[in-house]
Amino acid sequence: MRVMVIGRGGREHSLAQTLAKSPNVSTIYAVPGNAGMEQVAECVAIPETDQAQLVAFAKENEVDLTIVGPENPLLDGLVDRFQEAGLKVFGPSSEAALIEGSKHFAKQLMAKYEIPTAAYEAFTEVEPAKAYIRGKGAPIVVKADGLAAGKGVVVAETVDEACEAVEDMLGNGQFGDASREIVVEEFLAGEEFSLMAFVNGRNVYPMITAKDHKRAFEGDQGPNTGGMGAFAPVPDLAESDYQFAVSSILQPTADAMVEEGRPFVGILYAGLIQTSAGPKVIEFNARFGDPETQVVLPLLENDLDQVFVDVLEGRDPELRWSRSTCAGVVVASSGYPGAYEKGRPVPVIESNHVFVTHAGTEKAEQGYVSSGGRVLLVGAQAERLPEALENVYDYMQQFDGNKDFFYRRDIGLSSIAPASSRHVK
Repeated sequence: MRVMVIGRGGREHSLAQTLAKSPNVSTIYAVPGNAGMEQVAECVAIPETDQAQLVAFAKENEVDLTIVGPENPLLDGLVDRFQEAGLKVFGPSSEAALIEGSKHFAKQLMAKYEIPTAAYEAFTEVEPAKAYIRGKGAPIVVKADGLAAGKGVVVAETVDEACEAVEDMLGNGQFGDASREIVVEEFLAGEEFSLMAFVNGRNVYPMITAKDHKRAFEGDQGPNTGGMGAFAPVPDLAESDYQFAVSSILQPTADAMVEEGRPFVGILYAGLIQTSAGPKVIEFNARFGDPETQVVLPLLENDLDQVFVDVLEGRDPELRWSRSTCAGVVVASSGYPGAYEKGRPVPVIESNHVFVTHAGTEKAEQGYVSSGGRVLLVGAQAERLPEALENVYDYMQQFDGNKDFFYRRDIGLSSIAPASSRHVK
């Protein structure tokens, strides 16, 4: 097979690394890709936004399957364009991708189909939103309705902080069109986890669980980011809660999208929280999570290309998972998720104990240099979570004292326990 992966981040590098293991895959095109992806793929300098050029490249190079990684091309209708051209593509239509593109739409869908989530209201004006917040009190959550690269969420500890977030988003247009509308919802207490599934209409094939760490700094302090590290599976999640998440959240959501005339085909990502009343939805994404993908896919024992084809053609891919665990820690540019400098030399030392997925790197004369906020992820697979984390953090010492980069030193530490096989099928 000739496979094209559209995107340039760590998620796409992980997809390419996993596809490269398959004996069925002869060529991988990473479009546009990043410096690290050149190790396993041919990078092609076409922007994710240039639909006509992407379709033309796929035709000219007889690409058998295209996987769309990022959310923006999905919402812009890239999958629809490929389908119109008669090309095999994995990902949701623009109508189905709205489950990520509009938090208000997702909340309305969950309310209509009784999918467990936080109580909420949506607003387009500042004062009504502030009045609602004052009536509810804090802690409370303020979210930009549209796409904001994982940064459009404020978990406010005080009413003043929540009102300031409303002013920033609605009053000052902090996230542009993405914050013309906001969702204000109740704060849910509990442990968060992620659950992704391959979906085709009503057919749902769940993966193993993962846990992302969104806050920038240790102790879950600082602003939200796109993710500072992850591990899989979540060792202390009960099997009954996993099954509830599949049967009462993922499956009903896939069914609801069919009922709404927006059948979902692709990766349905549920960001969940384990509350005292059971798992509830924090958010939905319409694609692989980042950095969860980087720790979930290394544990997949199937050939990934065959999984994609099986799901697209309506067959059960019969997913098989390793009984080990996988952990990954993100190296970020100093200042991220705010302003940061690019072009800083990135130390990348080869090691048999870890793997590296690149996110924001470029090639220069002296080697790799940074080109983004999240620069790379260092991951390791081991029988137990503590062993995987030890291997990762041993490697990360090369970044200590380097003022150009930072990383969290507490990824996975709150869940140190023997890795469980309870989600292995």
